[in-house]
Amino acid sequence: MKGITDEPQYSVGLLEGGTALCDVIANHIDEQTLTEKNAFFVADLGVIMRQHVRWRTHMPQIRPYYAVRCNSSPAVIEILAALGSGFTCTNKSELELVQSHGIPSEDIIYSGVCKQVSQIKYAAKNGIDLLVCDNEAELRKISRCHPGSKLLVQVSTEASNPDGDMSMTFGCSLKDCRHLLESAKELGVQVVGVRCHISSSCEDDQVYVHAISDARCVFDMGEEMGFNMNILDIGSGFSGSETQLELINSAVMPVVDVYFPPSTGVSIIAEPGSFFVSSAFTLAVNVICKEVVARDRKDQEHDELSPNEEPEFQYYLNEGVYGSFSSKLSETLITAPSVHKDTSKDAPLFSSSLWGPSGDDMDQVVEHCLLPELNIGDWLVFAHAGAYSLGQPLLPSTDSPPPHVYHVISSRDWFEMQDTGFPHETTLKNFSLVPYFLKSCHTEAALSVPA
Repeated sequence: MKGITDEPQYSVGLLEGGTALCDVIANHIDEQTLTEKNAFFVADLGVIMRQHVRWRTHMPQIRPYYAVRCNSSPAVIEILAALGSGFTCTNKSELELVQSHGIPSEDIIYSGVCKQVSQIKYAAKNGIDLLVCDNEAELRKISRCHPGSKLLVQVSTEASNPDGDMSMTFGCSLKDCRHLLESAKELGVQVVGVRCHISSSCEDDQVYVHAISDARCVFDMGEEMGFNMNILDIGSGFSGSETQLELINSAVMPVVDVYFPPSTGVSIIAEPGSFFVSSAFTLAVNVICKEVVARDRKDQEHDELSPNEEPEFQYYLNEGVYGSFSSKLSETLITAPSVHKDTSKDAPLFSSSLWGPSGDDMDQVVEHCLLPELNIGDWLVFAHAGAYSLGQPLLPSTDSPPPHVYHVISSRDWFEMQDTGFPHETTLKNFSLVPYFLKSCHTEAALSVPA
């Protein structure tokens, strides 16, 4: 198929003839086996499109503003831009990335809570006026460096922090909002709405209900002071589950209809990140080292196993929490992988733990899972690997490059995009759509193993 542009920045493999994602993974594993066995991602861009359709189906009144920090892959930015998403950015590099894809400045929110003066000035120079603010010190910086900005006051709710750990709380408390609004009025800075701070791990739909109720109070305060309050940002916290989306929609929309009916002219937005990308990316990693340990090492005088003791394995991978599994450092659970290996169905499973290559005690990817016995050089495949996994390594290593990303899309998904009016050829200017050919004549099926 002809490429979309003459000078693309990356190619997207078009899967035809029944080629499945597992075939693509197996194909690239076969290629890596012949070379250096580097970890790699496979990104199915059709998943992002389908997630957008789910969002539009269940949350039609709420426009998504994609959280770029979740996954800043240029392909993700470009496809979501073509789908009509806005974007939230936390720093200058994210702002530059989004602007390089031609996103209008009015569709960008500079959401970083603690902003550098130079980056506020960059936003002002580039017409990025929507900024998030939750304290007076930040407000005064913004008033000096970007007096024409339009602020979203970030509000934390008691429900979003049930344990009362204030050290982990972001956002202005409801009782402090009036003072912040009064300060904005004195400084001549516009306040145009509210951003609800909700944890990305939130699973309680009532947290959203509570947050929207608080937002209504802040809107009333702002309007009393003469601000034109017209944006409600219900924040993040969307995991990607369609069930969760339905629950949140059923809980949120009746409250929105009461507090922010269409007659108010308030635009309702949200900041999904993981929702769009988590299930779109699959990560394949290689086993580079293996150790056999006693099941209860704390109770053993020696590390050797007794004759009748079942072994426990520690496997070391060529990616860890200082690289593609960095989400583990924020206490995100990494689910057990599949094994890319011919293994009989009745093969014994052993208690196993998975570690990154650094040798650091913190570099534990999976604490416990059941796997067949693996050998050095075997491959593990992690699904749902698209969130917080493609940033720069926290401990840069010269031994291997960051995992390469192979972009694919099925012909069915591509033509469904066409049918829904998705791609304008001038929008997807960096895509080169090419048929994907399996280079190997043999592919192995991955074996799914329960945690």
